[in-house]
Order: sequence, then structure tokens, then C-alpha cells
Amino acid sequence: MIRISNIKIYDDIDENNLINIAARKFKIDRNDILEWHISKKSIDARKKDNVHYNYSIDLKLKNENKYKKFDTIKEQSIPNIKVNNLINKKAIIVGSGPSGLFAALTLIQNGIKPIIIEQGSPVEEREKQVEVFRKTGKLDTLSNVQFGEGGAGTFSDGKLTTGIHSPFCKKVLEEFVNFGAPEEILYLSKPHIGTDKLIQIIKNMREYIISKGGKFLFNTKVIDFNIENNKISSVICIDKNSTCEIHASHIILAIGHSSRDTFQKLYEKGINMEKKNFSVGVRIEHLQEDINKAQYGKSKLKLPPATYKLSCHLPNGRSCYTFCMCPGGVVIASSSEENTIVTNGMSNFLRDGKNANSAVLVNVTPDDFPNPSPLAGIYFQKDLEEKAFELGGKNYFAPVQRVEDFLNDRKSEFIGKVKPTYLPGVTLSNLQEILPDFVTSTLKQSITYFDSKLKGFANPDAILTGVETRSSSPVKIPRDENLVSNILGIYPCGEGAGYAGRYYVSSSRWNQMRYCSFRELSFSLTL
Repeated sequence: MIRISNIKIYDDIDENNLINIAARKFKIDRNDILEWHISKKSIDARKKDNVHYNYSIDLKLKNENKYKKFDTIKEQSIPNIKVNNLINKKAIIVGSGPSGLFAALTLIQNGIKPIIIEQGSPVEEREKQVEVFRKTGKLDTLSNVQFGEGGAGTFSDGKLTTGIHSPFCKKVLEEFVNFGAPEEILYLSKPHIGTDKLIQIIKNMREYIISKGGKFLFNTKVIDFNIENNKISSVICIDKNSTCEIHASHIILAIGHSSRDTFQKLYEKGINMEKKNFSVGVRIEHLQEDINKAQYGKSKLKLPPATYKLSCHLPNGRSCYTFCMCPGGVVIASSSEENTIVTNGMSNFLRDGKNANSAVLVNVTPDDFPNPSPLAGIYFQKDLEEKAFELGGKNYFAPVQRVEDFLNDRKSEFIGKVKPTYLPGVTLSNLQEILPDFVTSTLKQSITYFDSKLKGFANPDAILTGVETRSSSPVKIPRDENLVSNILGIYPCGEGAGYAGRYYVSSSRWNQMRYCSFRELSFSLTL
């Protein structure tokens, strides 16, 4: 096949007619086209008076020799995953977030039937538990935005972007489509799925894994690891009724970035861990219509809700960046421990909410928490979350502040045109009472700088909600060239193990996702 790029479209069109436009523009005989599909679609809004779509399409032609001026596509093959014989041995996956689910899917596709242990609930039950917390402030510490099937990214935006060029990226997108995602994610430059669609997609993945012999143990928490001669032999689990031991020679740790008690247990058991860089900050909300105007100008195209991605590097070595930007979304309560406030952003597929929100984060290094423990970053995070809980009123209301008041170091006394979306509620506050000085000063300089790049970013009525602390894991579990930890048979993977930087198709999350959030969706696995 050949690829034609840089097809500029200035009007809203039926994409079925795109091939006719391309054929005319590039002088291709329509009768020579056997098949075609869109390979990329993006929006070029660099010039506000010249906003347009930019397409690339792939074509299969009868007479390719006539069209030698076009590039021939070189398909990138997906490498084989080496799977050793595991007869009479069990593979356990701890966690059913993105890395856990895709690990399970990979094992199933290679003839291995894993047991997936998840402390939270199946995604359809988890959805109800998250909604109860948002409406009532009643937190389930085992199943919430952070824990449960689908991981933290399920209740984010379902972003599927990456900075890597792994051949597995295409496979990840294709798998999502296989389980119900819209086909447009295969070619959009900034694909996303949305929380509402992800819930069904994750359920479909689970049902497929079960149909092929995999087993899920929901509402079951791993509380201990038995290690013999430096090799894993079993895990101890507890559910609502009993404690049990499950023997296994291979365990994939896909525990996510918020499994603090599991990190503590792993540390006690002698698993090597390291402190690592991460980020903390706040969520910022604007009116989506203002972001649209800033990004698209007065374009008459029927464009999707606008996004942005901003960064600032200060002379003192600090940096600040926007993360997990959710157009038409809400700021969501994401606590997983009692008496803490944690925020995240969430959008549904249509992204049709009134507000846009994004994390605004400042880099944190191990030098910022001199405690020598590899878990010191966790303590740093938790301290901020507990302070936010107190500032918010000790009832799971989040502390909020208008940008104008934050820049002038004063408590907010009223809400302007941007209404906060966080539930169960908010408390007008001065966030500088709880943020470290280096975070406050960096945020102030960066918000002002971002306003010079995106008009209205520092709008006086924009709302800051605190705190966002779970953008990435504060610990890393080192692994060797075979992806094994210092304890034989334990395979750390995903965001919790500190590998989202290299293997991130999110994240948010699915993050992101931080799901965004999903996190590590592209990986190789050797057993």
C-alpha cells in the first residue's frame, strides 16, 4: 500500500468522500483504488485564521508503478513474545488495571491461563461505589477511583497517547477496538475512549479472558508474599470471609501507584526499591468554551472540544506542566485512604461538559524528601493529602481557590463564572497554606507563563482544586533484562513499579488511560 499525507481539509465533510478529494488533488485514477482507509487525522490550529483538518490515508492500488512518487508503507511487525513452558505451574497477576489486564490478555493469547487477583470490585460494581463516594462522601478504601478492575485510568479520560514508538502500540489500539472501542482511535492523533465506554470495554476484556480459562478473584487482597531461597512460592490473600494461600512460581506485580500497604509489605520482604521523581500540584478548571476560543479562534468548523499541553522550565531547575487534560470533563474525588483528599480529571466519550480541567504539576525529586527510605515519596504524598483533607473541612470536600486569589496569596471568598465540578463538595481556601513553598512559587510563575501561550489560562475566575498527588508512582522496583525483580519469579510492571515513563499509552491513565491514567500498555513478557 501507499500512504498519502498532508491532505488539508477546510470544511466539514463526510469522511467517505475523503478519497475522492485525495484522488483529485494527487491525480490518482479512482478506478485504480482497490481499498483505502484513514491512517491519521489531526487538527492544525497553529494559525487561528487557518484552522483545518490534516489527514493521511493509505491506499491499495491496481497499478502501483504509476504512482512511484508516493511512499510505500513499511508495516512494522509485532515481535514474538517468548513464552517458556509452564506446565503444572501457575501464573498470578496482582492487579487488574491496564498493565494487569493486558498482561492477562497476552498470557491467554499464548496459552497460559492466569489468575488475576484484584482487591477491588468488577468495573460495573466499582462504578456504583465511585458514584456513592462522589454523592455522599462515603469512601470504600478497597474499591474506588484508584482500586478495582480497570485501574485508576478507568475514571479518567481514556487517553491513548504515547511518546514511544513501540510496535506494541498498534496492537494495544487494535485490542481496544476488538473489545468495543470506536475504530477512530486507530487514526486520531489524540485518541481517547472516555470513561463511559471504557466500563463496557473492560468488562468485555474480562469476559474474554475468562472464556479462555483465565480466572478473576475480585474483592481479594494480597497481604503477604512467601519467598523461599530467593524465589516466590506463594501469596497470602484475604477476602471478605477468609484467608487463603495461592501457590505460584510466577507473579506479575501490576499493583498501580496507590497500593501503599503492598509497597510496604514488599519492602519488608526484601524486594529492591528505589525512590524516584514524581510530581504534585493541583487541578485547574476553565470554561471549555474559553479554551475552544483560545485554541481555535473563530473557526466555523465543527471541531471537537479543544485540548492543550503546556510546560515551563524555570532557571532554578524546577519544571511545571499540564497533565491529563480533560476537555468537557469534571474533577473527580480520587481518595483511596481515609481522611485524605486526592483529585483527578475525568471525561466521557463526548466530552460535552461545561468545564475543561487539567492537572498542573511541579516536579518533585528525592532531594525534596531527605528521608532515606525508598518509601519516602509515599510519605510526602500522604502528608499533602491529609493537609488537603483538613483544609477542605475534614468531610471529603476539596479545598479550592480562584486563580486570581492564588496569584495574590489570599483566601478565596467567592466563586466566579467557573463553577467547580468536584463532588461531594468544595471549600473556599488558600491552597498556599498546605502546598510546599517550591510548589507554590513554581505554580505561580508557570500559570503566568502558560497564560502567554494560551490566552485566558490565568483567568481570574479559573478554579484550582487541591491536591493532585498521584500522577505517577514515587517508587521504582528495579528489574533485570528479563523483567524480573531481585526475587526470582516476581515481575514488576506498569505504573506502580515505576515504568510508566517508558511504557505509557496514557494514562492516564488508559492516563493516563493515568489512567491515563491506562499506564503501561506496551510491554514484553518473558516467563
